[in-house]
Amino acid sequence: MEPRPEHGGIRLRTATALLLLLLGASILPAQGEGTVVCQHELAARLAAELFAEGGNAVDAAVCCAFVLAVTHPEAGNIGGGGFMVLRLADGVETSFDFRECAPRAATERMFLDAEGRYLEDRHHRSQLAVGVPGTVAGLWLAHGRCGRLPWRRLVAPALALARDGFPVDEGLLRSIEGAREKLAANAAAAALFLPEGRPPEAGTILRQPDLARTLERIMMAGAAGFYEGETADLLVAEMRRGGGLIDAEDLRGYRAIERPCLVGRYRGHRIVSMGPPSSGGATLIEMLAMLEKLPVERDPVLRVHLLAEVMRRAFADRARYLGAPESVDQAGLAAMLDPERAAVLAAAIDPLRAARSRVDDLGVVAPEGEHTTHLSVVDPDGGVVALTYTIEEAWGSGILVPGAGFLLNNEMGDFNPVPGTSTEAGLIGSAPNLVAPGRRMLSSMTPCLVFDRQDRPYLVLGSPGGRTIINTVLLVLSNVIDLQMGMTAAVASPRWHHGFLPDRIVMEEALAERLDRALLESFGHEIKLVPRIGAAECLRIQHRRDGFRTEAGVDPRAPRGGAATGSRKRRGP
Repeated sequence: MEPRPEHGGIRLRTATALLLLLLGASILPAQGEGTVVCQHELAARLAAELFAEGGNAVDAAVCCAFVLAVTHPEAGNIGGGGFMVLRLADGVETSFDFRECAPRAATERMFLDAEGRYLEDRHHRSQLAVGVPGTVAGLWLAHGRCGRLPWRRLVAPALALARDGFPVDEGLLRSIEGAREKLAANAAAAALFLPEGRPPEAGTILRQPDLARTLERIMMAGAAGFYEGETADLLVAEMRRGGGLIDAEDLRGYRAIERPCLVGRYRGHRIVSMGPPSSGGATLIEMLAMLEKLPVERDPVLRVHLLAEVMRRAFADRARYLGAPESVDQAGLAAMLDPERAAVLAAAIDPLRAARSRVDDLGVVAPEGEHTTHLSVVDPDGGVVALTYTIEEAWGSGILVPGAGFLLNNEMGDFNPVPGTSTEAGLIGSAPNLVAPGRRMLSSMTPCLVFDRQDRPYLVLGSPGGRTIINTVLLVLSNVIDLQMGMTAAVASPRWHHGFLPDRIVMEEALAERLDRALLESFGHEIKLVPRIGAAECLRIQHRRDGFRTEAGVDPRAPRGGAATGSRKRRGP
């Protein structure tokens, strides 16, 4: 895997800008303060510092993602995968798919025993649960296509933090404590995160020398520093030790993919999100198309009911039609994006009565881990990036690669584990998301950009939360556009979720305290209360004559907290 040129995207960006100028369609906005919002203050600050050096939103996102791999190890990663959606200040708009994929030796029945019984531990907590990682390839490709600063400058802050260490905060301490059993089961993970058999005390400097050496190889050789050579050898050795399937050919053959974005409309705004293997974009666009045909309901009970019914219908389509791009039912995907069909679905919603979710012929979608992480970026020139990436559950598989210092994902758990079987409890066994060699598993990650009526960047959205991600993005977006909330209020506002199966509304306890729960239940809804849903890290961009200003939505639900940091371009010599 040859390193790409440091500025591989310059020619494309320059040509696009020249074309726009020739057409008299300048879209370059006035400058403002570049902002990064994510789940760790160090990552936000170090990424935002790049703006003063002329870095763009892609540079900041790449830097932030690598720093989170050091400071937010339960979800930030180089051993997982994800998606990036972006628009540069000169109008280049694209997305990058770096979702993990199944090894070549994977089979449709690999998570069943000899009698055909589903083995959950094999599916989620073994080397067999590890998909071929995509994060490094995705960040490398995005930088090569669209970045501005040298690659080494973007990786260097993460390398320094891994080598020199950073203080363990209370949030990381709680996260390690919550994963103690998983981490203790792996000798390398236990040695790093449970020294002397217990989590390090708050304020302890956490140094990760093995991870630092891995990051140094990535810094010097780009993606080849991960997928070939010493890092690849260490990963393959761990697979052999634990009976995993990933081999050197799987690593050499992995490719991140640049894909067209999915595009929809909502009340005069353009919605840009990720296509398959993310289910987020199509499901979000379908829900918004339905919601646009319904009244803007401010009564809490009626609003919860109507949006839950919208969610129910879109998630049923998600289960029927979506999976890896090569297995997607293209007619079904087209139907999900069809505003006329959405209008028919919306018209069938009873304003006072819940429908029923039935398994029918859906055929099992495994529950997705909730400990993804998301970051949102706007640069001083108005370029925007939404990036969501994950190792699936908190701390992924719990398997740390000895000598390489990074945790492996358990993303194979996102494949449907039992062909042709669905349950009322919420497992869906539809064909498009069954295991196949090289296939990318379905995801709910929903990095999303929203543009105003002048097609200027307006919202940058995303969240962790497993299947609830899509509905979290829907609610934040609707809060801003329909209820005219500021971004801070829109992100903090209580949430709910309906995922088709199981047939119930999952509702935050704070919301249940604000509405007439008995009335909602009289509509036919079953309600399950939870402390929190998601941890959105979002931006709103307000355009003015003298430039633009940003409002960051830092979610108070984030287990490790969240942070937003801004920086302007350095002017003059």
